[in-house]
Amino acid sequence: MNFPEIALKVPRILLPRPDIDLHRWAVIACDQHTARPEYWQKVAEFVGESPSTLNLIFPEVYLEGPDSGDRVARINESMRRYLDGGVLQEQRPGFILADRATAHVPSRKGLVVALDLEEYDYRPGSKTLIRATEGTIVERLPPRIKVREHAPIESPHIMVLIDDPERTVIEPLFDKPLKPVYDFSLMLNGGHIRGWHVCDEADIRHVAESLAALAAPGRFRTRYGVDDQEVMLYAMGDGNHSFATAKAIWERLKLNAEDPAAIMEHPARYALVELVNLHDPGLEFEAIHRVLFGVDSDRLLAEMADYYQARGELFSWRPVDDAAAEADQSGAEGSHRIPFITSDRQGIIEVAHPRFNLVVATLQSFLDEFLGDHPEVRIDYIHGAETVSELGVRERNIGFFLPAISKHELFKTIVLDGALPRKTFSMGEADEKRFYLEARKIVCDS
Repeated sequence: MNFPEIALKVPRILLPRPDIDLHRWAVIACDQHTARPEYWQKVAEFVGESPSTLNLIFPEVYLEGPDSGDRVARINESMRRYLDGGVLQEQRPGFILADRATAHVPSRKGLVVALDLEEYDYRPGSKTLIRATEGTIVERLPPRIKVREHAPIESPHIMVLIDDPERTVIEPLFDKPLKPVYDFSLMLNGGHIRGWHVCDEADIRHVAESLAALAAPGRFRTRYGVDDQEVMLYAMGDGNHSFATAKAIWERLKLNAEDPAAIMEHPARYALVELVNLHDPGLEFEAIHRVLFGVDSDRLLAEMADYYQARGELFSWRPVDDAAAEADQSGAEGSHRIPFITSDRQGIIEVAHPRFNLVVATLQSFLDEFLGDHPEVRIDYIHGAETVSELGVRERNIGFFLPAISKHELFKTIVLDGALPRKTFSMGEADEKRFYLEARKIVCDS
């Protein structure tokens, strides 16, 4: 069952068979804890020999490892083994309704669906129904493509936002008599998750019709104050690069297809995601901070001063006792403030007359140029101020603390201004990220 006008497909979702230990099956998104290999070591020790999505993903903490090629081969082999051995079982066509409790919020509701990659374009300036919220780092796609290009299944950590203030799409499903499909605690402070199968045709049509109402051109124009913009229904929340990877694979399949009409029915045209309502009380936006490794902080601050002053932006910095406590404080009107921490100092950078509206854009524009000139310096994007403080005080490191943006401004900002600078915001803390759990076949049955 497809609803092409809203880029929605009703998937046949794969779930682990009933005897599988879901506590060990589900693991957190591969792009989390990239500066904490000890986290992933704990995951491996806890999983042991049990069937687990750990065997289906490539944790990015290991991307630079010497065995990356072998790891990809093992991932694809595990996927085939789980399919052939009946570890994963295909459900009736339908969605999965999910309710996640974390250490930070008692409930965050979502709906696992498949979205049409034909209605997505991550290139700057795109006006597709599904849009990127942040700049896509194309250089990050190749290792993900290596995993997906020969994979028989996908398992998503992708979360896609809808702007539904009246709560018409997801929330009414919780009043339906749905079949439970899982109810368990997630590992390593991940909280608890419950899921139900949405397979009744009336319930499926409710979802489709409610999404179509959100996408009505008149509503779109009124809500965002625009006259001539193409409708945007979905905005990427988490997993933008995984969704972009699925898009890249799909475009490659189309390009190489012998039958252009037949390829449009290929399952890889779609990607499994969790829809989340922007207005869900359990959805919080957190800042994504930056840490640079192997850097001379004196040299960085000097080059930063030159960079901003060459662009007519006034640069200064002053020492403070607690940089992390300053992260969400507003600066003087017409200026951006960026707290930082190193092994021997804490301070606040102030940039007056900034060219960009967002603090993160002011910092990232400099970092992009600095990192291009200093390939020996490495950057990581960090969830949580405590981790920035822990890493920033290490020798030859510097950590930058950034403020969170308002989630209620996200859709209008994307509609009017396009994608935000990469790594602008995070949907919750690191341990609130989506865990791999559901899966779907992305190859044609032979």
